[in-house]
Amino acid sequence: MKQFIGFVKKEFLHIFRDMRTMLVLFGLPIAQLLIFGFVVTNEIRNIKIAIYDRSKDDITIKISNKIISSGYFLLHENLTNINDIENIFQQGDVKEIIVFGPDFAKKLEKERTANIQLLADASDANTANLIVNYTMAIISDYMKKENQLTETPFQIVPEARMYFNEEMRSVYMFVPGTMALILMLVSALMTSVSIAREKELGTMEVLLVSPLKPAQIIIGKVIPYVVLSFINAVIIIVLGYYVFNMPVKGSLTLLLAESLLFISLALSLGIFISTIAKSQQVAMFISMFALMMPTILLSGFIFPIENMPVILQWLSHIMPPKYFIIIVKNIMLKGVGFSYVWKETLILIGMMMVFIALSIKKFKIRLD
Repeated sequence: MKQFIGFVKKEFLHIFRDMRTMLVLFGLPIAQLLIFGFVVTNEIRNIKIAIYDRSKDDITIKISNKIISSGYFLLHENLTNINDIENIFQQGDVKEIIVFGPDFAKKLEKERTANIQLLADASDANTANLIVNYTMAIISDYMKKENQLTETPFQIVPEARMYFNEEMRSVYMFVPGTMALILMLVSALMTSVSIAREKELGTMEVLLVSPLKPAQIIIGKVIPYVVLSFINAVIIIVLGYYVFNMPVKGSLTLLLAESLLFISLALSLGIFISTIAKSQQVAMFISMFALMMPTILLSGFIFPIENMPVILQWLSHIMPPKYFIIIVKNIMLKGVGFSYVWKETLILIGMMMVFIALSIKKFKIRLD
């Protein structure tokens, strides 16, 4: 029994001395709990809105101030032209536009009723529904408190209209997100085991003595996966269009080009993982853990980034799927051109170049 106890103590010591094991045992559960606790929420915060006020009287100003001071919304812009509404939605920052008609206070005084239009970007149906419900609740609270102070109660009727997804179909949100998730995981996973497999099979020596340069070897390994993953992307787009009635309002050529760019980025990330992993199992573990959860939680796929704590919002900026999802939604649902997605495109190109450079540098070190 003493020998057994001594053996158990020895195992504890081995675990405590191995920082990687300690990280898996305690670090990952804590990180997952914190991330899920802050990300998985039905609340909204810091949602950017615009206001188009054609009346600009005391009541519209009071309602606007009440909405902005609620802590849920941030005023992005005061619109002066009705034609700016669709354009500002296409830019992607504003999620809701509140429209007050002319002579709002006069109508409320004479007819005891007036309408407010709530226009929401429904490319993310769940978020749009939450935003409209929050706004209606604030307006209802204002109306209830004001009616307590008057003998003749009035009524403010909010009218909601959903842009880009009038039917509020959730598939419009899930197809772009699932497309990013599949392409990121499959592309990165396929390439992450490529160089690691060469090491395990003992064929790395063949590559070392070949006349090919490191850059040629890496690009040569990536090209077949680029072709196969691009076919996969085409299949996803076709299924989304014919099976789920997912529209492609913008340029199909631009959508395919952006998909090819994202695939190349995912493959370059997979190659980088393969250059630092010692085995196929390690490469697969890194790919699954480092890519799947961040893609689901921190890309805006399911949960709005605006709702997250600031530190997680910063972290989301280094998540490639975030920018690809924005691009896909803008092209497929909003029908915009390259002029609206050029920033996200440049970010994806920059990330791809960084991973390719790191892969080549790391591969050179291994050659030495």
